[in-house]
Amino acid sequence: MKPHVICHMSASVDGRTLPSRWRPVGASAGGLYERLHQELAGDAWLVGCVTGQEFAKGKAYPAHTDQTFPREPWFTQRDAEAYGVVLDAHGKIAWARADIGGDPIVVVLTERVSDAHLAGLRADGVSYIFAELDIRLALEILNRELEIKRLLVEGGGGANGAFLRAGLVDEISLIVYPAVDGAKGAPSVFDSSEAEAAQPAPVQSMMLESCRKLDGGAVWLRYRLQNR
Repeated sequence: MKPHVICHMSASVDGRTLPSRWRPVGASAGGLYERLHQELAGDAWLVGCVTGQEFAKGKAYPAHTDQTFPREPWFTQRDAEAYGVVLDAHGKIAWARADIGGDPIVVVLTERVSDAHLAGLRADGVSYIFAELDIRLALEILNRELEIKRLLVEGGGGANGAFLRAGLVDEISLIVYPAVDGAKGAPSVFDSSEAEAAQPAPVQSMMLESCRKLDGGAVWLRYRLQNR
């Protein structure tokens, strides 16, 4: 079993996701994204390593420890209203915090992460699971261990693209702001590495579930996906 996965993102009309580059300036002001995040009522939200690093407060964990830890799920809390899940396969993020906006952090790692990194996570009160670069397995573990049934995938484009190409996105929730980027180099809603660029997503159909006009001329689009 896996959660129902909603990719929830905001973008300019040309599909770019870095508001600091949008024109006119201030098009995304007002907390609209966060309000709709709450309306979607996920049991958890998930971001990739690059986006996750933006929330971290630490610089690095100690390089060594005399402790040894089993490679099995470890949780500080199992009854939260929502969790913040971060894909950090190689253990690059030093958190120096246990939650993001009150949502306990759960990190998805590979078993090759060092004991010293696990010691740092435990000291910070950060939960973790192991999924060996298999995001489908990660979803199954989150569903089984934490009863997560509704997951919001919220970027960046690399993480979103990985879920899309794996056929794991059930719904797209996209806020389109009245703004443009208009130049090369900006991140997009869905992206890939060069090695994955030729791999098509297994999307068979997309059905428009709703279209709502929002404050300031933004539009909220919700699509239901059918994957092969």
